Amino acid sequence: MSGARAGAAVAALALAAFAFGTTENLPIGLLRLIAEDLDVSPSAVGLLVTGYGIVVAVVSVPLVRITVRMGRRRLLTGVMAVFVVMTFAASAAPGYGTLFGARLVTALAQAVFWPVAVVAAAGLLPPESRGRAAAYVFAGGSLAIVLGVPAGTWIGRVAGWRTSFAVLGVLCLVSFAAIAALLPGGRADGPNPVAATDPDARRFRLLVVTIMLVVGGVFTAYTYIAEFLTRVSGFPESALSPLLLANGVADIAGVVIAGIVVDRGPRALLAGSTAVLALALLGLFAFGAAAIPAVVLLVLLGIGLPGAATAMQARVLESAPGDTDIASAWTSAGFNVGIAGGALLGGALLPLTGVRGTALAGAAVAGSALAVIGLERPSRARAPTGSGGATIIRTLHSFEDDGTVRGQDH
Repeated sequence: MSGARAGAAVAALALAAFAFGTTENLPIGLLRLIAEDLDVSPSAVGLLVTGYGIVVAVVSVPLVRITVRMGRRRLLTGVMAVFVVMTFAASAAPGYGTLFGARLVTALAQAVFWPVAVVAAAGLLPPESRGRAAAYVFAGGSLAIVLGVPAGTWIGRVAGWRTSFAVLGVLCLVSFAAIAALLPGGRADGPNPVAATDPDARRFRLLVVTIMLVVGGVFTAYTYIAEFLTRVSGFPESALSPLLLANGVADIAGVVIAGIVVDRGPRALLAGSTAVLALALLGLFAFGAAAIPAVVLLVLLGIGLPGAATAMQARVLESAPGDTDIASAWTSAGFNVGIAGGALLGGALLPLTGVRGTALAGAAVAGSALAVIGLERPSRARAPTGSGGATIIRTLHSFEDDGTVRGQDH
């Protein structure tokens, strides 16, 4: 496959990631419009996002296991076909139940898309550029937050929320056609073409724990960041959009930086990004009552999270003990568990500590991930010692003690 076509295929996957990211979060911007049109409460519309995330977290691994023998082009074009149909179905939904059902089916498609698409992108570029390929796909998801959701919200306010989903359906159709035309067939009853460079079951278990801690720590506070900025930092509500835009721009900058440095040392990038996130959260707790420090720390959060996410995927491609598609599904599930768990922890803390306490708790959870990263051993030949972290690692029962993944022979 030529370098130009490989690059175009990666771009097509990034476009699909942009469409999925926009779809997942679009009801946030259209909340009141949907609620008024369908005569439901805003909290019911919020379930369109919450339910979506829960489905992705729960079904990623089993669905990828079921579909792992399919060729990647056939699988991803099938996923995108479902995506197209369900997006247009959402735009034409006669009631809340139909819209909710369309969202859940779309979430099933996303549960397969993310783990497979990132590995597929990595397989299109040379081994020394795998991390960069993952960063390009993540960039699509980041742009969805910065550009996709605001644009969809604007379209909804001008022409109605159904038009927003219809326009998104056209974008889905374009990405579907691009993937079908550009992506090679990939695996079909053969060995995995994107094998890990240094498979190690113990390191992979540690990575999954790290993902849950890092993401959980960030979303313990970030889920309630609007409340923090208005109540603690003292910003008016009119300033929230510019502040979140600054965070989004920093997110894109983080993706660019990660794409440049990830292949030079993904473990160092993961540790460094985690440290940045923990310090930014701790800084919000200590100094977030002042406007300028709050903005600076919000930007650091935007830079740190995509750096950590890119490094996490690169570590999967290094340490996955079996099928990298299934391993990527585990990390996708871990990411969503972190989002949901962090939101729950932050919500439980609100009446006890106030919103400021969510930043301190988030810093503690994310900071503990650094200890887990430190448990890794660079050489597989060295036997693991000590019990630190062993208990939580043993909870990942889906991995066999002999270093293989259950279902690896699918």
